[in-house]
Amino acid sequence: MSTKRSLDTICIQGGWEPKNGEPRQLPIYQSTTFKYTTSEQMGRLFDLEENGYFYTRLANPTSDAVAAKICELEGGVGAMLTSSGQAANFYAVLNICQAGDHIVASSAIYGGSTNLFTVTFPKMGVECTLVSPDSTEEELNAAFKSNTKVLFAESIANPALTVLDFEKFAKVAHEHGVPLIVDNTFATPINCRPFEWGADIVTHSTTKYMDGHASCVGGCIVDSGNFDWEAHHDRFTGLTEPDESYHGIVYTERFGKMAYIMKATAQLMRDLGSIPSPQNSFLLNLGLETLHLRMPRHCESALKIAAYLQSREDVEWVRYPGLPGDKYYQVAQKYMPGGTCGVISFGLKGGREAAAEFMDKLKLCSIETHVADSRTAVLHPASHTHRQLTNEQLVEAGVDPSMIRFSVGLESADDIIEDIRQALED
Repeated sequence: MSTKRSLDTICIQGGWEPKNGEPRQLPIYQSTTFKYTTSEQMGRLFDLEENGYFYTRLANPTSDAVAAKICELEGGVGAMLTSSGQAANFYAVLNICQAGDHIVASSAIYGGSTNLFTVTFPKMGVECTLVSPDSTEEELNAAFKSNTKVLFAESIANPALTVLDFEKFAKVAHEHGVPLIVDNTFATPINCRPFEWGADIVTHSTTKYMDGHASCVGGCIVDSGNFDWEAHHDRFTGLTEPDESYHGIVYTERFGKMAYIMKATAQLMRDLGSIPSPQNSFLLNLGLETLHLRMPRHCESALKIAAYLQSREDVEWVRYPGLPGDKYYQVAQKYMPGGTCGVISFGLKGGREAAAEFMDKLKLCSIETHVADSRTAVLHPASHTHRQLTNEQLVEAGVDPSMIRFSVGLESADDIIEDIRQALED
């Protein structure tokens, strides 16, 4: 079989390849521990000299199979599941940062990530500078410092729906000798593969489209294997010099292109333990099996609904990167020609008050602190997910205080439009 398979096939068969007589469906290895016959063999596992399983906090066969599927979908060399998307972003950055370091991040990202980078990380001694996703190269360069370790952005920002200019961000990151980390949750690898445009590490909240059914929270980190840590030896000493907490291992020497993921597993997951349960990994795998079928439907319906909203006089503005004329339409066509996502942002002429009234009148669509699943969900970010931000911070993050985030599900687009109509008119 060819080593390069289509995304459709990977969604179905990636990660788990049963041998003769083994279960066709990925089994749930619902166990904390794994048995061995000799102490010596267990010791080799703890020394990372042999592959295997000894404690689910560090690795589990069910979770590893699902991570391998996501890794293949993204075109990476290694991946690790986490208990949430927030944990994935936290680990992805912390894996190469420590007190005294600095990160640069797009201002148009999920509110929880903004808070992680600008409030929580500074308490740990890691400072953050936010930059507009529309920054020029000169403006991006100006944000970097001698102790900068990471440039972070989202492929499609939640909920601002800005589309990242991958090549520009990757160029600047690499000129400064740091990796570009991209959260690819909204686009998914079905619509965008950041590694092909210069990103080095990808994260996901698998809670969203990958799961697709609002059944379990989860996250994933995928490493491209392309960033040369040794070329910047003195900047990334956690990877390039001995880890005294793990037998003096030098991750780049022992694991080569797998160094980043191995350190995240052996060190961060060991110490912090944000693991998914095997049951949740199993459910995630079921969602992934239909990801290639669901994403086109989400995008098709979202485009139809965005066009409808744009036609209404009581709608002040509509933002959807798949809609011709949208600010990010052209950049979306470059990086995501097959579609973007199923999320629309819009504002009503009556502002915040009109948004609340509209949402309360919806019957088919639900008010939920969720996005990107099979059921249509609606949210007012300024009152909900981003309520910890000031109006000034909301604007900086690309979130108009009147913004309604509308996540188009898999119901009939005509039924969704009718629900919108009655909520606006009745």
